[in-house]
Amino acid sequence: MSSSIKKVVLAYSGGLDTSVIVKWLQETYSCEVITFTADIGQGEEVEPARKKAEALGVKSIYIDDLREEFVRDYVFPMFRSNAIYEGEYLLGTSIARPLIAKRLVEIAEETGADAISHGATGKGNDQVRFELGAYALKPGIKVIAPWREWDLTSRETLMAYCEEHNIPVDYAKAAKKSPYSMDANLLHISYEGGILEDPWAEAEDDMWRWSVSPEQAPDTPEYLEISFKGGDPYAINGEEMSPATLLALLNKIGGAHGIGRLDIVENRYVGMKSRGCYETPGGTILLPARRAIESITLDREALHLKDSLMPKYAELVYNGYWWSPERKMLQAAIDESQPVVNGDVRLKLYKGAVSVVGRRSEDSLFDERIATFEDDAGAYNQKDAEGFIRLNSLRLRIAADKGRDYR
Repeated sequence: MSSSIKKVVLAYSGGLDTSVIVKWLQETYSCEVITFTADIGQGEEVEPARKKAEALGVKSIYIDDLREEFVRDYVFPMFRSNAIYEGEYLLGTSIARPLIAKRLVEIAEETGADAISHGATGKGNDQVRFELGAYALKPGIKVIAPWREWDLTSRETLMAYCEEHNIPVDYAKAAKKSPYSMDANLLHISYEGGILEDPWAEAEDDMWRWSVSPEQAPDTPEYLEISFKGGDPYAINGEEMSPATLLALLNKIGGAHGIGRLDIVENRYVGMKSRGCYETPGGTILLPARRAIESITLDREALHLKDSLMPKYAELVYNGYWWSPERKMLQAAIDESQPVVNGDVRLKLYKGAVSVVGRRSEDSLFDERIATFEDDAGAYNQKDAEGFIRLNSLRLRIAADKGRDYR
């Protein structure tokens, strides 16, 4: 392999795949490997990754707590767009990748590394997301994707490689590993593989980690109040908290009520369809709450324009174009609408369902005098509607007079 690669920064989880990658990079490229482990709220201790990396001879080890940055600078800006991919997916994995790509590039620059590396397979979206992000931030960066180069194609071959190269692995634990490929952060946890590769097979109930089934959820609903400022949530039931703390609490509350489970078949950017299951309790609560506060604070046309931009925004995030001029343009337009998105939303959580039951704001455009079915004391002249309707029907009446039938 190329002798120009002297130092590589690897996105390292401490798991089987990335532990193999450390040794494979050392042997294949005869290079120094720097490991980077991001704590983005995956719910597992990240410090054990340090000992595993040290056991593999890694001298330079980065372990960063990125939870607040992840929610504040990535999840919340995305949520301002109310982004949902293909009508269902809340983009939990997608939105974490640009942050990890950014940090990989930063560490490469800090350490003078020649390349970065990741453990994404050659079939998935993550390889695209990591690499598009890296190239956008550092055009000349070299990216090494072992899954596109080596001949290790299964867990069995990876474990055999570990045995051959004396890589410390808890074989008992590895053998008992979940049959699912899972990815978690503060926004969600995803499941792929195993029986989920059959889109007709129902997911096993013991697969889910963050939520009870709706059938097992409490028989009494829970009411929750979320406060927003500038489009972002900042308090739950009147208690202000940091972005990461707020999302973590919503995950806990939502999971207890069976909220946030999703089973979908999605269209990957690389061309194939993929079946996945997701748990996103906090996000599933936040999105209807956000729409509720926007419903009373945003102008109709501004709101409708935002809604028309959302599918494109979601597609950009899903496909890996966070660091792109078009995403930045859309973000600027979306953020321009948000200064008035302030107030409180009251929700009812019950057996997997989230219902908006109240919304209020000092910036509300809802005018009770005009909207009332009672006497409005002249606030609205109903006779104005006649001319409005006749003008808007003019083109339809002309077409009908010319014999055009749209039935």
